[in-house]
Amino acid sequence: MSWKMSEKLMDTIRHYASFPATGVSLRQMVQFGEKPSTGTLFRASQFLAEELPIRLAHRVQELDNLPDGLNEMPSVKKVQAWYAQSFEEITQLPRPHLPRDVRERLMRPTRSGKHAYLPEATPNPSIEEGQYTSHNGGNYASGLNHKKFSASRRYFAMVDDTGDWPPDLHLYNQKFAQTLHKIKRRHDSVVTTMAQGILEYKRKRQRMQIDHNIQSFLDRFYMSRIGIRMLIGQHIALTDQNHYRDPSYVGIICTKTYVKDLAQEAIENARFVCEDHYGLFEAPKIQLVCNPNLNFMYVPGHLSHMLFETLKNSLRAVVETHGQDKQEFPVTKVIVAEGKEDITIKISDEGGGIPRSAIPLVWTYMYTTVDRTPNLDPDFDKSDFKAPMAGFGYGLPISRLYARYFGGDLKLISMEGYGTDVYLHLNRLSRLTLPSSLRYMKKRLKDLEVSERKQVGDTEATVHPPPSQQPVPSSAFSSGTGVRTKDSAL
Repeated sequence: MSWKMSEKLMDTIRHYASFPATGVSLRQMVQFGEKPSTGTLFRASQFLAEELPIRLAHRVQELDNLPDGLNEMPSVKKVQAWYAQSFEEITQLPRPHLPRDVRERLMRPTRSGKHAYLPEATPNPSIEEGQYTSHNGGNYASGLNHKKFSASRRYFAMVDDTGDWPPDLHLYNQKFAQTLHKIKRRHDSVVTTMAQGILEYKRKRQRMQIDHNIQSFLDRFYMSRIGIRMLIGQHIALTDQNHYRDPSYVGIICTKTYVKDLAQEAIENARFVCEDHYGLFEAPKIQLVCNPNLNFMYVPGHLSHMLFETLKNSLRAVVETHGQDKQEFPVTKVIVAEGKEDITIKISDEGGGIPRSAIPLVWTYMYTTVDRTPNLDPDFDKSDFKAPMAGFGYGLPISRLYARYFGGDLKLISMEGYGTDVYLHLNRLSRLTLPSSLRYMKKRLKDLEVSERKQVGDTEATVHPPPSQQPVPSSAFSSGTGVRTKDSAL
């Protein structure tokens, strides 16, 4: 059964797209998730009930405004429909009718005062202000004046959980989590489907590469997707509290991510794919130098994806430079160093290097050194964008977005004729603002008590305010976010 977007729905989407996203940090997510109860999960759901439609609306509007006919490509329109459908499902989910005493209790902080308000996040050093926001995108700008609204939504404030909560709250939490899970599955193949849309565009326009505007759009689009899936996945995991019995996990975030274990797993996976792709008896060896006790707070799925993609590139370069018939390949080295600000992972190969003129191109989507880009099935329904070994040109640019999302970076230095060094910087400062909100979290939020009381009181109100009123959407509290762990980096 096909789904069609109505003009009324599009008007509502434009209304939500006029509001800025609200930013959170990794530390805030972990502090919220230490003990999520029915009451705190309900406040989290109310934050997401407003935050996710805003983020989804930004993407629907930007996809609608893409230039040069890109917005008319069948796969791009399919992705836009997914985002609009998800927007509709969240905004139309009925909220429970709460007695006055329950609403007041939701506003009452915990008696201990612990984590009543989370600390402010600090700017992300890896991203310039507005770098990945749609209103910074030239032709993609929607002409919105984001300064005319003040952000009145707070990521998290602990509530008084000393007694029992009404069954309606628990039922709503479960229904909301089920809705998020359905949305997450719908969007599993967004990366692949958008890549198919870019292929359709390149073939129709008879172009070998995409231009800077489309490159910037894809950066913004995929960075936004990381943030949306962080919010969704974290909330689903917190609602299903039995999902992680490991005490080091808070939702999908691991407070003790052991770098050596993830690196070793990525090495094994990359070598297996290499052997399978080239028909090798044994893939080039990879030497790992890492303190086995080194751990930090991170999302393991993100790190696994970045390591796997960079290692896969190195192994391909080594095999194709030295020949598949070579008896013994040079060893690729993975060295992990721990600093006060960053944990840095260097991957050094002897794969012949990259010409200096081509280095900027490796960050371009759909750029590849493979002779022919494989066709993508537009109905491909996998949770990750996993090219067999190479050929799509997505591995490095998306890995760099994952690194930058948490304040790190991915850099490449090459010696043509010898090999390439890839530096993966992972930021340890977990209070960093995540990219969706750099512009709006610089000032401390004011009048929180007034706005929060209004938010709880409005749980019985209409799903969204009419466009003529133009207030900041009402019902925001704590959140979760979401990708998966190691099996769902994308």
